[in-house]
Amino acid sequence: MGRVAVERMKPEHVSSVHAIEQKTNPSPWSENTFRKEIANRDAEYFVIKDGNVIVGFAGYWKVIDEAHITTIAVEPDRQGAGLGRKLMESLLDHARQAGIACVTLEVRAGNQRAIALYEKLGFVACGVRKRYYADTKEDAVVMWLHDLQGVAD
Repeated sequence: MGRVAVERMKPEHVSSVHAIEQKTNPSPWSENTFRKEIANRDAEYFVIKDGNVIVGFAGYWKVIDEAHITTIAVEPDRQGAGLGRKLMESLLDHARQAGIACVTLEVRAGNQRAIALYEKLGFVACGVRKRYYADTKEDAVVMWLHDLQGVAD
């Protein structure tokens, strides 16, 4: 692994982000959706790069003092190397600095690797959205990190 860094997503990142999205999401967002999201002043999106190569991305919507994580993905051949954790930690640090009090997300019930990561970061499962994902009718586990400001950096 080269020099890994997290930075804000920019319009010039969208095609690389979309390529990862198509590999990792059974119902991928379009490039246009990403462009609209990075222009949304109530949202924050980031990429993680290994050198100059984008290897993952994540983002959240700001709703008053809450953050709703809308998406996170890492290149399939780069998963398991700590990139998802680094990306999530950077996203949470940014949200903390922005005064966000708590964070929520939905995750596929079968995605045990992601659930384990979120739990290590302080999230707790608080509910299930039955048949949430239209592509597979899979349930979503709703997770919350209730006290972001109290979580150590």
